[in-house]
Amino acid sequence: SAARSTKKGAFPNEDAVFKIFYLRIQELYKKWKGRHVANWAMVRNQLLMDDRMSQLMQQYDVAY
Repeated sequence: SAARSTKKGAFPNEDAVFKIFYLRIQELYKKWKGRHVANWAMVRNQLLMDDRMSQLMQQYDVAY
């Protein structure tokens, strides 16, 4: 029915969305590899305000 098809998004399921995100991140990683992030100190401080992000970032914390 038309109602069923209009409620369904462009992706058949949630896994499809994550696959697209993964592929895009891989593409961007190749492009940005070795580059410095502009205003990284400001970005990092803003991310650290979120408790969950703070815990994740502590796992990969590198002294700059």
